[in-house]
Amino acid sequence: MTPRQKTAVGLLATGVVLGVVADVLFQGRPLGINAAIFAGAFVSALWVLLRVGGIALHQGRRAMAAPLLLFAALLAWHDSPLLVAVNLVGIAGAIALGALRRTAPRVVHAEVSDYLVGAVSAGTAALGGAVAFMENEVPWAELRSRSRGRNAIAVGRGFAIGLPLVLLFGGLFVAADAVFKSLLESAVPNVGSLAIHIGIAVGVGWLSVGLLHDLLAEREDGRLGAAMVEAVGLKRPPVGVTEVVVALGVVDLLFAGFVAVQARYLFGGRGLVESRLHLTYAQYARHGFFELVVVAILVLPLLLGLNMLVRPGERGARLVRGLSAALVGLVLVVMVSALDRMWLYERGYGLTELRIYAIGVILWLAVVFVWLLATVLRGQSRRFATGAVVAGFAATIALNVLDPDALIARTNLARPHIDAGYVGSLSDDAVPTLLARLPSLAPPLRSKLAAALLARSASGGGLLSWNAARAAGASQLATRRAELERFASAR
Repeated sequence: MTPRQKTAVGLLATGVVLGVVADVLFQGRPLGINAAIFAGAFVSALWVLLRVGGIALHQGRRAMAAPLLLFAALLAWHDSPLLVAVNLVGIAGAIALGALRRTAPRVVHAEVSDYLVGAVSAGTAALGGAVAFMENEVPWAELRSRSRGRNAIAVGRGFAIGLPLVLLFGGLFVAADAVFKSLLESAVPNVGSLAIHIGIAVGVGWLSVGLLHDLLAEREDGRLGAAMVEAVGLKRPPVGVTEVVVALGVVDLLFAGFVAVQARYLFGGRGLVESRLHLTYAQYARHGFFELVVVAILVLPLLLGLNMLVRPGERGARLVRGLSAALVGLVLVVMVSALDRMWLYERGYGLTELRIYAIGVILWLAVVFVWLLATVLRGQSRRFATGAVVAGFAATIALNVLDPDALIARTNLARPHIDAGYVGSLSDDAVPTLLARLPSLAPPLRSKLAAALLARSASGGGLLSWNAARAAGASQLATRRAELERFASAR
């Protein structure tokens, strides 16, 4: 076999192995250390396939491994669902890094379009890459000639075709006849469970083969996703500097007017709230905070898109940059206003997960906007995307270190009015803090919170789904169970 054929056969076998490993690690288990194990298996498989095929380890492949392993490992640290979602976004971002275009062995900085194309290519390859791979890459004739039995490949294909048909018609028969269902269940117990195992193994194996095939491509034209992106044809729209200047000017005027007219409301704080009839803390903060966050989020792609339409050195480029810098300054003022509103709301009503993550988005956007001033608006746009991605990874790590649910518990339990139902529903990340503060709480609140903690059910899954927060929470709850029962029964 040629090195390419060996790589194809190895990739096919790797997909099967990764599918089986995923079923063993994840079926019926929450995310925990199993995610780190699978990420390590995936990266190891990629490294072995690169060595077998004699493929260079550069650019996206080199940049992907560390953040992928890091964010997968962080899933075994905290238990907060939102923090798990943030770490999964970090994993997706790492995979997008691995799918960056590889037109040269060394590319120091990738542009925004590179990351977008890489993300689209990775997603497309994961979903459909296995089809192109098995059709064009797997040396079926070579495998047939090397097999000991002439019909080995044919038998395997027959099973591959027949299994879905058996599952389809078998499911219909089971639904149509109770006697047949009873006989089948007695002959083949846990049919539903078997289908779930097969589904996980086949699904993960399929996605792994497609994604690994994309990561192993040495040239851009060898990648399914990149070919589809190229077929779409991203062309520069017929927009000139004049149109960009007018658009930016109008937006700048709108922002300037908003900041000028609303200055009293943006920074009025407690004095303004108390001076207005029927204006509560909740109304003041809620009717503005999330809207301002959305405004800040939308301004970023607007500025990037408009500045991409103007070439460096083109007449009017300096004016475009000046208007862009003014808009960045105005949106930073708006973001300060949003943080001020949230600070005011937190003083009155405490924290929630959504508020913490929204604040995190604002702070990340502030860093990104400052980075945009230092790069895009100084003619160094190629540096922008790399810095924004690094800032996003840093923000994700910071959230893990911050431990949002524990912070919410500490903050809200120090307030005069405490929502015991919400605090008691926080993830296991908050359990150590809740247990530490429980003895000092008022008896009615302490009773409700103790009952909520006692009602928690231990997460199953065993060692493979081990998670530090869940393990610590379960251990502390078990140790202090008698004390919790005493608090819960007290009136």
